Formats: sequence, C-alpha cells, structure tokens
Amino acid sequence: MAEVNTVARPYTKAAFEYAMDKGNLDQWSAMLALAAAAAEDENVARVLGNPALTDTQKADLMVSICEDADEAGKNFLALLAENKRLAILPEVSAQFAKLKADQEKSLDIEVTTAFELQDEQQEKLAQALKTKLGRDVALTAEVDKSILGGVVVRTDDLVIDGSVRARLAKLAEAMNS
Repeated sequence: MAEVNTVARPYTKAAFEYAMDKGNLDQWSAMLALAAAAAEDENVARVLGNPALTDTQKADLMVSICEDADEAGKNFLALLAENKRLAILPEVSAQFAKLKADQEKSLDIEVTTAFELQDEQQEKLAQALKTKLGRDVALTAEVDKSILGGVVVRTDDLVIDGSVRARLAKLAEAMNS
C-alpha cells in the first residue's frame, strides 16, 4: 500500500491551489484542521470505518462537522469520501499547513530551554531566527531541565542543539575516542 503522504499529496496540492486562487488559505486551513481532528477522533473514525454506511453518508457526516466549509470544501470532502480517502485528512491538513507556511514565509519553531524564557528573551530569539532563516517565526517555548542549560531549537528539518547536555556528550565522545 502506498504511503499516506504520497496518497495525500495530490489532494493537498489541488486543495492548496484552489484556496490560493480564491484567496481562502486561512479558511481552507481551518476547515482541513477541523476535518483532520474529526477524522482522528475515535468515535468519528469508528463511524467512518463502518462498511454499512455509504460514501455519501460518510461525506455528509464530515460536511456536518465542517459546517462552515464553502461549497468547494464540501465537494472536496465528498470527493475524499467517494475515493475512500477520508482517513488521510490528517496528512492532507499537515501538508496544507506546510504549504501555507511556505507561501506565507513563516515558520513554527519549538524552543526548549532549561529555564523559562522571559518575553523579552523570546522576542530577541525570534528576531535572531527571523534574520537567520529569512522567514517570520512563531515561537513555542517549553522547559526541559534535563538539557541543563542552553537552548534547543527545532523546526521541520532543522535542529540547532546548543544545550549543555549536547556539549557534554560531544566532550565525552571526544575523550573516549
């Protein structure tokens, strides 16, 4: 069976291009996120997996959940139901969000520190990352005392590990070699 991301890609691309043309990226992103959350819900997944229901009934369920969707969004959900692809909605939503972030030149970044960052520190770090990466950044900070000190910055395909724990591990490796 094909990988979920491979199956989701053409649906995502079509939805993204349509939303771009209509200027509805935010609306489509919200609709897909809601549909994805619904598809991942245990009860909804059980209903969608029920072979006694027709594709139309499954599509109607998803449309009722995404009641704010425009006509094209409802048609998109119906198409997914018809092709028995409602289960890929979480991947479609994730890929759509990535395409939207690329289009808007923005990036979600997770920052892990040993101690809580003050607002001023978060703003300075966000500005430095914006300059380095050439994109707007949305920072999410979390505390993990096990890194001892420093900072670990994560985004999709980039990890900057400036933690004391990582430096100690490098030092131990150098001493053991």
